Amino acid sequence: MGENGGKSVGRLRVGVLASGRGSNLQAIIDSSLKGRIDVDVAVVVSDVEDAPALERARSAGIPAVHVPPGRFRTRLTPEAEQRYVEILDEHGVEVVVLAGFMRILHDSFLTRYAGRVVNVHPALLPSFPGLHGQRQALDYGVKWTGATVHFVDAGVDTGPVILQAVVPVMDGDTEETLSARILAQEHRIYPEALQLIAAGRLRMEGRLVTSTGGNGDAGGDGDAGGDAGGDAGAGEGSGT
Repeated sequence: MGENGGKSVGRLRVGVLASGRGSNLQAIIDSSLKGRIDVDVAVVVSDVEDAPALERARSAGIPAVHVPPGRFRTRLTPEAEQRYVEILDEHGVEVVVLAGFMRILHDSFLTRYAGRVVNVHPALLPSFPGLHGQRQALDYGVKWTGATVHFVDAGVDTGPVILQAVVPVMDGDTEETLSARILAQEHRIYPEALQLIAAGRLRMEGRLVTSTGGNGDAGGDGDAGGDAGGDAGAGEGSGT
């Protein structure tokens, strides 16, 4: 991970924002430690003081910081958001990873990290955006759903899609059983998407994100950037 937050040569430094258990964070940490992705988690920041994600980070020797969100229920105060920016910048963060972060991000944050904020959502976007994507899929009666890694833009789960994984909806599925299968795919494709960014293999033209080749192995060129603005819903992921 880079001792004391130090940068490893040729590796992407990400900052993870998390509000809950941090299982997607753990999948990223594990993939990094096993050498599967050229990514270092530089810092983890949470709006929840006792979030298990913070302990996961500390256990891996990663700086973990709690920043009180302020008086609003669904978003950070400007003062809190500025502190997030300061912490991310202090740790040399290049890409911001949302992993079950349940706060809305504002224009000032998205402008600073334009095209460098990513999220995972438990549905095949653009279907079932917002909260409880798994429940929405069951209520609608679809036969297939899944997980989506996407760039964050001004809307709620409306950013350009990087990777998706398809998950069948089985007869007798509950929200819990379906969520578990989707979560397993989130753990697979989130590190893969970060590796594509780390390897410089993504190009964005409008809403279309394409890979310049391979499966995200190090090397190659491209542009993972884009434009972002407005207020962005942090999205749900699986609350992890």
